Amino acid sequence: MHTTAQTFKKAFTASIVSATLLCSGFVNAHQDAHHQSQLEQAIAGDHRSATNKARDEYRHPKETLEFFGFNPSMTIVEITPGGGWYTEILAPAVKGKGKLYGAQYPDTGEDNYYSNSRKQLVEKLAGNAVFSEVELTNFVPRQASELAPAGTADMVLTFRNLHNWRDEGVEQAFKDAYKALKKGGVLGVVEHRLPEGVDPKSAVGYVSQSKTIEQAKAAGFTLAASSEINANAKDMAVYPKGVWTLPPVLRLGDEDKAKYMAIGESDRMTLKFVK
Repeated sequence: MHTTAQTFKKAFTASIVSATLLCSGFVNAHQDAHHQSQLEQAIAGDHRSATNKARDEYRHPKETLEFFGFNPSMTIVEITPGGGWYTEILAPAVKGKGKLYGAQYPDTGEDNYYSNSRKQLVEKLAGNAVFSEVELTNFVPRQASELAPAGTADMVLTFRNLHNWRDEGVEQAFKDAYKALKKGGVLGVVEHRLPEGVDPKSAVGYVSQSKTIEQAKAAGFTLAASSEINANAKDMAVYPKGVWTLPPVLRLGDEDKAKYMAIGESDRMTLKFVK
């Protein structure tokens, strides 16, 4: 009887454990599906223009954010959102659950690129309720900046900005990101990639991947993974007007437009670093 009771107890316990694991797996799968659908809904939202959506083909926002480990409950910082292309996706994707900081150039009251960029972003955010929870902070290239309260961010992202900041600016921005992130937080970088062996002077706007990795490591980060999500093997990087020869800028206008449209947008490194 004792042996039979023990056997029954073990079997009953095993069934409870199995049921718990099954339920846990179902809940996790449901949560993952919800996270995915929330991101997909943000990408498909009517607040995004047809022009911006057309660039998904080259920017791969869903795949890129999932590679970085995005989920809607995160506190995220986007450094210099520019015209807000990624902000249009990130803001609704975290609204009500997470937090989005836009670390943008401050408005000094002057009529220059930095102040005007801030004014334009403020106007954009005020124009649609989907952006109502976005909080702007100040980012000044080559100066220490508080992107978000120290140690509060789960993820800091920067898309095609390193070439504007130059070495000193990149190094400072990575230090700022490290300070803003929690331990285990992610720094996600997407940037025009300089082909190995190509002189940077002949490939304006492109950045060395190996050098970027060195700069991030110097700021304290570990390279967790790299991805070819945003790669473009057609991009040779040497053009009359640098990377801006390619779409969407097409700085040469109609000159050889079909040629550059066939190449598409630039070849880009996609790097995931961890604090």
